[in-house]
Amino acid sequence: MTESPGPVRILSLNEEDHSHILDENALAELLLDQRYADKKVSLISVAGAFRKGKSFILNFFLRYLTWREKGDESTDWLTSADKLEGFSWRGGADRDTNGMLIWSRPFLIKDRNNEDVVVLLMDTQGAFDTLSTVKDCATIFALSTMLSSVQIYNISQNIQEDDLQHLQLFTEYGKLALEECKGKPFQQLLFLVRDWSYPYDADYGFLGGDRILSKRLEVHEKMHPELRQLREQIRTSFDKISCFLMPHPGLKVAQNPVFRGELEDIEDDFKSNLKTLIPRLLDPNNVTIKSINGQHVTCRELLEYFKIYITIFHGEDMPEPKSMLQATSEANNLAAVSSAKALYVRQMEDICGGDTPYMNTEALEKENSRCSNDAIQQFKNTRKMGGVEMSLKYLEKLDEEMAEQYKYFARQNNSKNLFKSMRTPAVLVLLMIVDYFFQEVFQFIGLDSIAGIFTSICFLVTIALISWCYVRYSGNGREIGTAIDGAVNWTWENLLQQAVLPASQVGFQIAANATANASKKRR
Repeated sequence: MTESPGPVRILSLNEEDHSHILDENALAELLLDQRYADKKVSLISVAGAFRKGKSFILNFFLRYLTWREKGDESTDWLTSADKLEGFSWRGGADRDTNGMLIWSRPFLIKDRNNEDVVVLLMDTQGAFDTLSTVKDCATIFALSTMLSSVQIYNISQNIQEDDLQHLQLFTEYGKLALEECKGKPFQQLLFLVRDWSYPYDADYGFLGGDRILSKRLEVHEKMHPELRQLREQIRTSFDKISCFLMPHPGLKVAQNPVFRGELEDIEDDFKSNLKTLIPRLLDPNNVTIKSINGQHVTCRELLEYFKIYITIFHGEDMPEPKSMLQATSEANNLAAVSSAKALYVRQMEDICGGDTPYMNTEALEKENSRCSNDAIQQFKNTRKMGGVEMSLKYLEKLDEEMAEQYKYFARQNNSKNLFKSMRTPAVLVLLMIVDYFFQEVFQFIGLDSIAGIFTSICFLVTIALISWCYVRYSGNGREIGTAIDGAVNWTWENLLQQAVLPASQVGFQIAANATANASKKRR
């Protein structure tokens, strides 16, 4: 992750053994950011064949969101004053994108309920290049479709039969993984037809696109059963399917080898249709929030789905339907555990976090029990897959993680107890005073040999106190400091506490009796 915004590669393709490697640290840094972790998420992904302009078109989404975030409505977000920047893209015949990339800076927009939604932009490796196998292509497309809320299927010039066949191939395994979910397995699919060259058949934009899409997905009696089944499967796989016809960006873009994204060189028709496409997808009334099993997904939960889904695509063969379904159920339960634990941590931070004062142990345990019950209740109320048996297993996991987290909060709370934090020097000083007292007593009665023993003990205690202060100040020799703390704690709990507390109680009783006697005399 870099300080300035840029694309982050979260999934890489190893071209030697054709395995996929997920960068969990980079993804966690992005999705677990406190500003976004518990907000609903909308993931917009672009997939399709390589060298068809996926990264190029995605940069216009990035440009629009950046302009919208600044809130300067007096300017045109497609002004011709500068260049197009963002995800890497270039002309030519060789592949440019490897794996899956997410823009490192999420964007916040409002949905129709005026709630914050985190928008993520994801670029994917193009399919059917000379370095990737069919499994590589299917893995990237399936992961992209399973994880995104809007999947933009980027195709060239027209929707042809092989485009539909590839779509069926790529989504087959993802559909099996989500077949238990409420409703259709995937959310929104947008056919983005680039370089549409038949304007007499249909106009550019959504209306023309839906007209062409209806023709391509039309089913009739004389159609071969295989073709009919293909279309029915596509229709039943997505909640919403639409199509947008885009004109060609212009010859200066396609044929100029030194073109670097100068907006003034892009045809006006292309820019005009961008102003229709992108604001429509990101409008508060149209933004598609990621949901699985009928429940909205947060950034924190999305991380769990990423981690689980990538594991089931390891190996030479595509995963079996049962393993896909099992993995989805596990990810669904893990996401519920993550959200419930986050609730527990937030509540406990408010009660005994770093900025709060010390709380006695009994009160802390009572608050811990209340927060744990709240988290467990949220977990139980979350719609989950896999049945009761799997849910109980992950409920136990939630209990274990909260118990481990409570140990941290208890240690943090104890560190605020002034006496406990200063116990070691206080006990050492007390030992020095006691040693000095007995040393003087035995010297007074002439037992110098015994007095010498107490003198030696006082010397050792003084050395321990000096060493402890040095360790705390410098941070060096932590093992010595730990050993001194351990010895002092044992001495306090097994020797001094038994004498000091009763003596203090006797002292308080004597003082109380003296006060009472003085009061009687005055009367």
